[in-house]
Order: sequence, then C-alpha cells, then structure tokens
Amino acid sequence: MTRRTLRLAHRGDWRRAPENTLPALLGGLEISACDGLEFDVRASADGVPVLSHDETLERVHGRPDRVAALSAVELAAFGVPTLADVLAAVPAPAFLDIELKDDPGVPAVVAVLEAAGREPRTFAISSFAPATLDALGRLRPRWHRWLNVVELSLGAAASAATLGCRAIAAEWHSIDVPAVARARRSGLDVVAWTVTRPATFERLSRIGVTAVCVEGAALDG
Repeated sequence: MTRRTLRLAHRGDWRRAPENTLPALLGGLEISACDGLEFDVRASADGVPVLSHDETLERVHGRPDRVAALSAVELAAFGVPTLADVLAAVPAPAFLDIELKDDPGVPAVVAVLEAAGREPRTFAISSFAPATLDALGRLRPRWHRWLNVVELSLGAAASAATLGCRAIAAEWHSIDVPAVARARRSGLDVVAWTVTRPATFERLSRIGVTAVCVEGAALDG
C-alpha cells in the first residue's frame, strides 16, 4: 500500500444513494479525494456473497427480511448487489476494504475475488471475527487482512499480530501517537474508522495512519 493515507468511502457515499449499493459505491469514487471503498459482505440464502451491513433489510431498504433468508436474485430486486457485481463495476485502481460480517463463506469470497482477477495489492479483507480472518489466512496467507476492533489496545494489537494480519482497524477515537507506535512495533499498519470531519482525517494522516474510512464532509477532502 502507498504511504499516503488512503481515504476510503464508508459503504460508499450514502448521501447519493442507500449505503452498500452500486450507486452509492460508484458515487463515492466520483469524488476526487476518494481513493477507494469500504463495504460489508454477508451471505445470501444460496451462499452468494452480497453487500449488506445489517442482518436485515429494514434500516437501509425498508423491509423486514433477513439477508440470510433471501436468495441473491431476490436481494438484487431490492437493490442489494453481489460482491461479483461490485467487483465488475468498480475500476481496478480503487482500493477496497472488504469487511466480512458473521461468516459469509470465506471460500466463496475467495472464489469471487479470484474470478474477478483483482490484484491482492488492491484490496484488504477486514473483519471483527478472528476465526474468519484465520480461515482466510489459511487459504490465502499472502492476502492483506485487517482485524477490526473498537479500541486500539495492546491486547488487540497482539491478537492481530498473532493472526498474521497486515493491519489493525480501530474506531478513530482510540488512535493517537503512542497507539500507532505500539501497533508498528507489532508489525502492524493502523487503519481508522469512521471519520466525518476533514480535520480528523488530517490529524490521523499526520500521525501515520495508513487508511481512514470516511463519510460525509470527510469524504470530500
């Protein structure tokens, strides 16, 4: 990854379209300051990796249905894209933070990424679930993995290092100069989420954060 701090649109630009939809993702990339995207992946009822942060469609799409209870075709009718659709639509230079929710089926995610021909240096797989990252590491040890945590603590950094992760991604309030230094001593880059103010992005960039998931005004630069 480049030394310049990457600005990643958190679930796309939800000001333009519902989060984690193709219009939101592509809208985020139209902003000149944006270097890439962060989005969430779950499994549909038929085991297809699809984009959704929540377990249900209620908050984003106004429906009570559970993502895991509908097929990929049924979800597409409500505006939920597949991971394959997103990879086909998003230009290769954009960096992708692909967050795996619950257990979306790691082999299925690997198969989709490889079928798309996406270069490993252009994406990272992140998750709050150590077991998911461990499973991915066993299948593709050279792929970049990020452990997502709420607080950038010494214990969290140790867990990420034990898993062989490239980075640890923490809620931005817990990130300061000493925390970044501790992570670096463990061989980890630091990623921040989720920033809404340009000044916060600039502060994190100055202290050596590798990438920042942003939304709202922070997405505009």
